[in-house]
Amino acid sequence: MTRSDGSTDDTLAATQADQHAGRARPPELVLSGYELGELLGEGGMGEVRLARDARIGRDVAIKRMRHPAPSDDSVARFLREAKIQARLDHPAIVPVHELGADSEGRPYFTMKRIPSATLHDQLERRDVPLQRLLRAFVDVCLAVEFAHARGFVHRDLKPSNVSLGDYGEVYVLDWGIARSLGDTTNDLRDRDITTLEGATQVGALLGTPGYMAPEQARGEPVGTAADVYALGCMLFEILAGEALHPRGTQAAMSSTIAEPAQSPATRKPDRTIAPELDAACIAALAGDPAHRPRAGELADRIQAYLDGDRDVEHRRTLAGDELAAARTLAAEPAGRADAIRRAGRALALDPESRDAAAFVVKLLVEPPEQLPPELDRELREQQAEQHARTAGTASRAALSYLAFAPFVILVGVRSWTAFAAMYVAVFALYGHSVWQSRTRRVRPEVPLVINIAMMAVLSTMMSPFLFVPAVICIFAMTTTTHMGMWQRPVAALAGALAAFLLPVALQAFGVMQQTWSIEPGRLEIVPSSIEIGGPGTMVLLLVANLGAIVVAAVFARSMARSRDSAQRQLEIQAWHLRKLLPVETPRPAVPAIACH
Repeated sequence: MTRSDGSTDDTLAATQADQHAGRARPPELVLSGYELGELLGEGGMGEVRLARDARIGRDVAIKRMRHPAPSDDSVARFLREAKIQARLDHPAIVPVHELGADSEGRPYFTMKRIPSATLHDQLERRDVPLQRLLRAFVDVCLAVEFAHARGFVHRDLKPSNVSLGDYGEVYVLDWGIARSLGDTTNDLRDRDITTLEGATQVGALLGTPGYMAPEQARGEPVGTAADVYALGCMLFEILAGEALHPRGTQAAMSSTIAEPAQSPATRKPDRTIAPELDAACIAALAGDPAHRPRAGELADRIQAYLDGDRDVEHRRTLAGDELAAARTLAAEPAGRADAIRRAGRALALDPESRDAAAFVVKLLVEPPEQLPPELDRELREQQAEQHARTAGTASRAALSYLAFAPFVILVGVRSWTAFAAMYVAVFALYGHSVWQSRTRRVRPEVPLVINIAMMAVLSTMMSPFLFVPAVICIFAMTTTTHMGMWQRPVAALAGALAAFLLPVALQAFGVMQQTWSIEPGRLEIVPSSIEIGGPGTMVLLLVANLGAIVVAAVFARSMARSRDSAQRQLEIQAWHLRKLLPVETPRPAVPAIACH
């Protein structure tokens, strides 16, 4: 029967002769006592029609063979499906009402009409609550356990072979290739194969790639453990939201045989899969059939999760395993994120575990010796963003030098070359700050060189001992904190010292005109680029020194705000941790200085 996902309820295809005979429609079916209705679906060998049982007054489904002249082998397989399904009297297995033959001698059987929606459809929707899917899965496991107890292995369990109704009904479909455990001939082997997409191929193994157990994919005789593996694949799909094995016959077969099964929690760590469910799924997918649980045991484990009846000791064991894995991962530079995740799962499994809580605190509070690449990249991006914002402020601060220009002109300019060089450096600093703000690229050495040049020019204008030291101090603080040079303190200190000592040395050795002289009892300042004297000089000196004091105060306030904000954030996080975890969370140390 063809469903919405393209799969069929006829896992057994017709023989190759039947297929070559084409899709010839059989004559209209006429059965005494039934009013035939619409075609519900069709597969490679049979079709299912809706019918009304006039004698009882109920709707039923009638399945009959599609081919007008089916082979004896096809008829035998069709009857075999009907008889196996009829013998499995279980609420989750569709009951067979009647087995007969039409006027042409072709067999048919009637069965309960079931909903057309399948588990496959529910998984495709991606909005069905997990609890509902798990309850249906438990019913499937119990139906399969019932079949195993009656001596049958389904061999083709998959989401499209599970029908779900609107009122909680669950049915396991397609028992056409079920094998009796007492049947040692395995006579249906090497006949055909149902692909994951639902089409049927001739000349291969029975089953559906992607849901077949490894031993089934290798063509070995299978027992009940093969059905449990298929149940594990279905549970994986419910938990992870995607199939365990890739689609496509060859890819699915290779993955099943060659690769160990991956846990759903490992495949999809963002889905926060309960450890109990993850462990149950892994157990069902064990490579060795002897290590897989029975279908009934798998049902019990899922039902225990649904009931909330979780084994405390088992949870503590799982928590210990998760914590051990977290400690191992934490030692690897690239494993810290997984370590935090595994430690969190350990604490979720055993909330009273002080070891797990202490390790979580350690991971959250203590920085690693070597940052994980992902964290290092995020910190660099954050730092670049902060430096870009700082560069915007620095660009406006650079223009503040223009405020001194009128006072310098008012006093009198001796060397317009030095005056022009000063403001060329100012505009260069402004341009670099704007470029850094827009590109988010940090090049602290550029403003370092520009500032040294500015201090050299300013030293010729004002003397290296007048006003310049205060500006250099502000420049050193700005460079060290706002330009990221705190990671290179030697370079930052060397730049500040060079800005002061280089002009002094050049003037002392006569390379530049000396702007100062020292005599007994007197230090004389003789600026070479501006005039000194008169009330304008006093105004210039007042404005320059007051400006330096204001800038230093504003900058100190900025650092204090940054420090307090960082400390406040750490205190809030530590308080939350103390309320969350059953261990004493260390109070964050107060940093000596907080930098942007």
